[in-house]
Amino acid sequence: MRITGNMVNYYFVCKRKLWLFQHEIVFEQTNKKVQLGSILDQTSYENKGKHHVEIDNLINVDMIQNWQVVHEIKKSNAIEPAAIWQLKYYLYYLRKKGIKISKGLLDYPLLKKCIDVDYTEEDQKKMEEYLEDIKKICAASKHPKPKLKSICKSCAFYEYCFS
Repeated sequence: MRITGNMVNYYFVCKRKLWLFQHEIVFEQTNKKVQLGSILDQTSYENKGKHHVEIDNLINVDMIQNWQVVHEIKKSNAIEPAAIWQLKYYLYYLRKKGIKISKGLLDYPLLKKCIDVDYTEEDQKKMEEYLEDIKKICAASKHPKPKLKSICKSCAFYEYCFS
């Protein structure tokens, strides 16, 4: 199974959203918050590095500076742990391909905030466990039941899950 950065992000945000995404049930194209995030991603840090680097038709890195630093750009830090692990997945994937990235940065242009994201041997072990769990969730014949969280009301799937 091919795992994308979005899938890793959704794993930490909502396992149901992950399953729905994998089964091509999507509502995000019309979600205004998702559209705003896309515009922010496209217009932030225009002169700092190579933007939207797609690798193996699988991962799409927001920005890479000199093939040394990987950036993930987010509009909000509301689901920061998911964003951190998405960025760590990019570091994991690139290192598996032999590309020695020195570090990751999680950028919040609207908040004028940037966080260094390290990738350790412990992260490597955890990532491999998470990837196995992602595969199990996506391969399941039925989606997980919805679990109401504070982030749900801003999700494109909210009405689908809770109406």
